[in-house]
Amino acid sequence: MNQAGKNMTLQTAWRSMGQTYATEINAMIDFGEKFGWDNWKKEEPADNREELAQEVLTLLKKANREGTISTFRENFPPAYAPFINIIQEQGQNIENLCYISDNKIAFIVGSAYEKRKAWLLSGSTIVRLRDNIQSIGRSPKNNIYAIVENGVVTTYNGWDGPKLYEFKLPPVNELSISQTIPFNNGLSVLLTSPEGIYLLNTRGYQLIHPVPDPDDKEWTPNIHMEHAAVSGDNALIAVGDQSSIHRILNSQGEEIAGFGPQSSYPHYALFSKDGEQLVLNSCHFYNGVTIGVSTTGINGLTIESHTRDGRYTVIDENCRVYAAVATSSYYIMGDVGGYIKAYDATGKLIWRYFLGSTITGMTISDDETTLWVAACSGMIHQLKLDQGQRDDHSIGNGNHFEELRAIFWKNEPHPLIW
Repeated sequence: MNQAGKNMTLQTAWRSMGQTYATEINAMIDFGEKFGWDNWKKEEPADNREELAQEVLTLLKKANREGTISTFRENFPPAYAPFINIIQEQGQNIENLCYISDNKIAFIVGSAYEKRKAWLLSGSTIVRLRDNIQSIGRSPKNNIYAIVENGVVTTYNGWDGPKLYEFKLPPVNELSISQTIPFNNGLSVLLTSPEGIYLLNTRGYQLIHPVPDPDDKEWTPNIHMEHAAVSGDNALIAVGDQSSIHRILNSQGEEIAGFGPQSSYPHYALFSKDGEQLVLNSCHFYNGVTIGVSTTGINGLTIESHTRDGRYTVIDENCRVYAAVATSSYYIMGDVGGYIKAYDATGKLIWRYFLGSTITGMTISDDETTLWVAACSGMIHQLKLDQGQRDDHSIGNGNHFEELRAIFWKNEPHPLIW
């Protein structure tokens, strides 16, 4: 058999086995959600295409070299499970996703404590940014960007716009910065690190989390699962870590409210797009609980841990959330199991969609039609929301069209587009 014949045989097997797996796994998930997982008595479906993965990857690289990605994508719908062994060896975190404009995002490849690389994805074109960029962030409004490099945090009015202000880093290792959020005026920045969460402004910097222990002479602000969020109007800041409660601060960094975790450890925070609700996730191993709290009258509000309370709404009782975005209608949350799920403010599940690996970053276009989702698989998934599923290989009931996957694997000399 010639090479064309071999490729056709490979394509047929890939598509047929992929369709069968997606159909069977979707049926199992639907059954479990309707009738309970304890009632599922069959074996879990398996994706048996691992032996085909290396040949498909070889063809994907060839398509990238020759500029035939679109044809390859139609012949070989992308998948996650067949590449698990490769992903375990070569996958890496992709974080700090920031929407810019016109189908363009910026992001960071690599985890804290690593020398990261900053990239730009514009449509299907990937461009490397400056070598020393360690973190990128975008304001909730006004298109303000903050870039951390060479010991300085610089804010810009627009991605390619004029410089607004330069802030010196507080006493943290530049390699440890996990999140950077500029305020809407570009004159304040929230900096999140395992060495503390700091509020930077034109007067200097302030440690706003954790709270120092005055009785411990050896106290240092070392934390785990550090996270922070800023409301759209910049009036409220939510901070937390593994050993704290969910702390709510005003724009000056003063604590005004506190909520105990409803699972074991505070893990993530997000404000709704209209600012009327604050979403708080706490976790225990691979599971978690997400609650929603009204921001109206939040000043002075306290809720104890593990307490059913009418002052909060249970959004979800399963997911450990790593990344999320708020749209005008719902939240999209990415969990440790590789799913993105949409919930409204009352906790109603709108849809779910499987991508694979722990979700590590997310951003959405201003018109809310395009979503970019990154995972520790080393992939970014670019989705057109509610535009219909592209093929019969999708897992989940989200009606989304995956335009492309950008792959950043450690041992690959160049990123790949699928």
